[in-house]
Amino acid sequence: MDEQLLGLLDLNQREYQIYKSLLSLGPASIRDIAAQAGINRGTTYETLKALQAKGIVSYQPKGKRRFFAAESPDRLLQLAEEKRSQLQGLIGRLKTDVIPGLHHLKPDFSAGNVRFYEGDDGIEFVLKDILNTVAKQQQRDYAVFSSKAIRHHLYRPFPNYTKQRIKKGIQVRVIALGEGGEDAELSQRKWISTQGEVDASYIAIYPPKVAMISLASANYPVAVVIESEEIALAQQIIFNTLWQLL
Repeated sequence: MDEQLLGLLDLNQREYQIYKSLLSLGPASIRDIAAQAGINRGTTYETLKALQAKGIVSYQPKGKRRFFAAESPDRLLQLAEEKRSQLQGLIGRLKTDVIPGLHHLKPDFSAGNVRFYEGDDGIEFVLKDILNTVAKQQQRDYAVFSSKAIRHHLYRPFPNYTKQRIKKGIQVRVIALGEGGEDAELSQRKWISTQGEVDASYIAIYPPKVAMISLASANYPVAVVIESEEIALAQQIIFNTLWQLL
């Protein structure tokens, strides 16, 4: 079993190794378990106590000795279901109590409301933020200004962005600076003719945020995300007015 899955079950490799050894042995003494697992007796004993506390191992006395037995492998599924239940409860508390309380601590605007990202990883984060933010809103849509020069580079780190947007039922309106661009489901596009090619630029308006993406030297992507209801609203008004005129 891989480390990630074990971690989710609050188990480590040693615990899993001893559990497997005990499962194959049946009820067994610490000495036999240690020999089967290839782990010294002291460590085996401490590990068995930890597994017992997690309900994966039980024991029964036989005279002065303890014989340990592994619980059914189905117990691992039960552990996962217990973790899921705990996590669902935690998510509920985060939504209704913790997160709203933390938001009240934030000033209306600060340097933290402006964030900078760079490279493909940074742009992927911004694109995911657009989808995640809009998906939580009652009206799932956002607006974009996009130049031709950036289109080839924008979705490089997130090639299935459009599929994810459509899957989430998010609509987008695009004002394209220059010709080109592909039509897609749940999208509308209008164009502004330009004299010559406009430098690479992409502005996404998804209240309460505005993301601005451009290319530095060697087509290195950089982005700025501003979280401000006022700025997002002003940009939205500008976009809507221009949209009606095109």
